[in-house]
Parts: sequence; C-alpha cells; structure tokens
Amino acid sequence: MPDAFIHPNPVLFTLFLLYGFCFLVQMVFYWGIFFRLGTRAQRHRGTENLDPRPSTLDPAPGVSVVICAHNEHHHLVYTLPQVLEQDYPDYEVVVVDHASEDDTGFLLSELSDRYKHLKIVTIKHDLNFFHGKKFPLSIGIKSAQHEIILLTDADCRPAGNQWIRRMSEGFTDGKEIVLGYGAYEKRKGILNALIRFDAVQVAIQYLSFALAGIPYMGVGRNLAYKKSLFYTQKGFITHYTISSGDDDLFINQVAREKNTGVQFHADACTYSEPKRTTGQWINQKRRHLTTATHYRFIHRFLLGLFSASQLLFWVLLILLLSLNFAWIFVLSVLLLKWVSQYVVLGRGFSRLQEKGLIAWIPLLEWVILLLQLLIAGSNLITKPRKWK
Repeated sequence: MPDAFIHPNPVLFTLFLLYGFCFLVQMVFYWGIFFRLGTRAQRHRGTENLDPRPSTLDPAPGVSVVICAHNEHHHLVYTLPQVLEQDYPDYEVVVVDHASEDDTGFLLSELSDRYKHLKIVTIKHDLNFFHGKKFPLSIGIKSAQHEIILLTDADCRPAGNQWIRRMSEGFTDGKEIVLGYGAYEKRKGILNALIRFDAVQVAIQYLSFALAGIPYMGVGRNLAYKKSLFYTQKGFITHYTISSGDDDLFINQVAREKNTGVQFHADACTYSEPKRTTGQWINQKRRHLTTATHYRFIHRFLLGLFSASQLLFWVLLILLLSLNFAWIFVLSVLLLKWVSQYVVLGRGFSRLQEKGLIAWIPLLEWVILLLQLLIAGSNLITKPRKWK
C-alpha cells in the first residue's frame, strides 16, 4: 500500500476521492446510458422504438420531406436529386427558397419539370417573423400535405434510396417523433476528424438518452415528427426569439419517453458537407451551444453533470500527478476510463458507421472539452452569427 494511503495528506486524499467520484459519475453515463446504443443496435439490427407495441400505421405512410434553402444552389444541385429519387411510394419534397440571390430558384424550377413530387415554396423577402431558420421552416411544414414531416438540410444527402422508408418505419403506435443520425462526410485533415468525432459523440449521447427514456434533442439534418404535433405545440412560438433551436429546442420541448423513437439503421443516416475552416465550425458550435441553456432543467443538469465530471477529472488528474500522489492508482483509474470509452464509444461508433476515429478518443476528448470552454466564454462576450 502506498504511503499516500497509509499516512495520507488530507487535502491530496480529498482530491483523489473527488477524482474517483468524477470517474464513477462518468462510468454511470458510459455504462448506464451510452452503452444502450451498442446493445440495442445488436439486438434490433439498427432499429429501435421505445414503445414495444406493434404498429397499426400504413406500412408506407405519406411523408413530406422539408428542406430550407438560402443561396444553396451549389449544394442542392448535388443533394436534392438524391432526395427526389428515393425508393418510396408516397412522398413529396418541399423546398423553401428563402430569399435566395443565387441560382437556387432556377435549379428548383428545372428540377420541378422532371420531378412532379417536388413542391417549391418561395419567400422573396426575408420577413424575419422568426429568427434564424424557424420562419421558412414553419412555412414549409404548413405547406406540406402529409402528416409525417421529415427534415434535412440543403447540404445533406441521404445514405441511399431507402432513407425515407427507414425513417418512416420508426412511427409505430404512439410515436410522434423519430430521431436519426446526421453524419458528416469523411475528408482528409485534423479538422474533419474533429468535426466527425464531435458529431458522433453528440449523436451517441442524444440517441442513448432517448433509448433510456430521456429524449432531449434531435438534429435538423435528420429528424422526423408528425405535423399534428407541430401544430399542437404551436410550432416554435415558445422560443421564436432564439436564432437556433428549430431542431433541438423544439424536440426538447415536445419529446417524451412514450412518443419518441430512434432510427439508427445505416440506411437511415444522412451525410452533410463539413465546414472547411475552423472558424466556420466554431461559429456553428457557438450557435448550437446557445440553445442548451434553454433545455429543461433535468436535461441541463444531466448534461452539465457529465461535462463537469469530464473537465474536473482531467484537472484533478494533472494536479494529482504533478503533486506525485499515488501515481499508480491515479493512472489505473485513467486506464479504466480509457478502456470503458473504447468499449462503449467503440460500439457506438461502429453502430453509426463511423470508422477511423476510435483510436483518437483520448486526444479528441480533451480537445473538444477545451473548445467548449473557449466557445462558452466567447458566447458570454459576443453573440454568434445567425443562420445564413
């Protein structure tokens, strides 16, 4: 037994106990919540709905895909045909052209001649009734003819032609919301690895929380809900003054254990073009982080507890090692944490078809933590740029 435990320094021993407590908190999250994604995926082959009752829905209910576009010609010319060529019997694609000044309108007009299920909604002027994307998205949802609304972004492409079918399969009895995974395209470079790692880590969290019966968010890159739910909740009215949150704040407001399903089949995924510069990505992260402060209390508490335990764990690790306190025990705890991360996150990465990132967990974890601290600090000083 090390002397540090036989004749302990009260302050250092207290720090070690706090270090161990942070470790235990993280293990509860990893094994109690995040591990659900891997285990459920294995058992259900990529499809999970939180209500075990069989579906009485039409096997192919009508679906309205809604996409908002502002100067998105360069993206839509590539992504929109893939959305329009889905293998699904009854669907429409509603594209809201929100005051575009490029060739978006010409492209949509050309595509509408070839695809009769493309519906174009044009907003010529930015009326700004709502902040950010909420106004054009509300118009698109109201223009949709089907009950199931499937959302994606102009720079997103579906994984294949079964995307709509897989996402619609999530609407079993009682389900009004289906959460999907929105990945980023794989590119070369450290920034791309960081963006993809952050996206899959966030996805493991919100999908696993939903599987645990505590849904708290979804991403507009790949999200579906019923039009009647949108009307019942009066759309975005409770948070219309906030620029972001057309996806996560709305889901945080309406999602519950019984009405929320998860789809993580490989065919149900979408892929977005990642940001090309660090500044663009950080600004995107800044917008996203501004909405988290408006989540329900239980979600803010749980997410805050996890983030705080991560940060404090690393601070205490460095402090204990610098003070030469029982380094074998300190590093043993770190090793157990890494093993847990590799097992739990590795299964999640595999389930979400993300390869080549698992080896970078120790490095990318603290890089993301550092960035979150910097972003939180910058958000206190200045407001992030609005959508488009």
